[in-house]
Amino acid sequence: MIAQLKGILDYCTDDCVVIDVGGVGYLVHCARTTIGQLPQPGEAIALHIETQVREDSITLFGFLARHEQEWFRILNGVQGVGAKLALAILGTLGVDGIADAIALQDKTAVARTNGVGPKLAGRIVNELKDKGPHLALRTGNAASGQTANTAPTDQTQPAAFQDALSALVNLGYKEADAHRALATARRSLAARDGAAADEITLDELIRIGLRELSA
Repeated sequence: MIAQLKGILDYCTDDCVVIDVGGVGYLVHCARTTIGQLPQPGEAIALHIETQVREDSITLFGFLARHEQEWFRILNGVQGVGAKLALAILGTLGVDGIADAIALQDKTAVARTNGVGPKLAGRIVNELKDKGPHLALRTGNAASGQTANTAPTDQTQPAAFQDALSALVNLGYKEADAHRALATARRSLAARDGAAADEITLDELIRIGLRELSA
C-alpha cells in the first residue's frame, strides 16, 4: 500500500500529476486546489497518498496535507460519493469551505460541484453534520500533540479563525456550535466588507460569533 510519494514532478494536467520516483512514473489524481499549489515540473514534490485497489486497477489520490486526505476519506464514506467525486468536492470548496457548508447545513454550496445534485448535497451535509466540523479539530490536535483538556484549534482555517474557535470552546460552547457561529460570522463579514478569510480579525470573529451563539 502506497502512503506517500516523494520525487520529481514530471508533469501535471487539470486533475492529475505524474511523479518520477527513481525512474518510475506514478500517476496521481489530485484536487484542482492541490494542482494549483504544486511546484513547477522538474522540481521536488511530496504527496500523501490514498491508495484504492480494485479488481482491475490501482488508483492513487494525492494530497499536500493529511487533513485534506482525512476529508477525502470522510466524503468518500457518504453513500453515492465516489472517490473522484469526493476529490471534485475538495477541489470546488476546499477544506474550510466543506467544513463551513456542513456546519451551516448549506447544501447549495456543496451542490456547486459538478455531479452533485441537490439530493446528494443534502445527504452529505446531513450525514456529516455531527462529525464533519470536528474532523479538522481532531486532525489538528493529533498533529500538535494537544491533550484532551486543551481547547482544540482548526488547523485548516486562518489563524484568526483558529484562535476564535479556541476562545469560544474555552468559554464552554460546543465545538460544532462554535464552528457554525464562526462560519456564519466569516460569511457575514466577507459579504459586508468584501474581506478575504485571512483578512478578518480575531475580535470581529469573536464578537459576531458570540452574537450568533446568543441568538
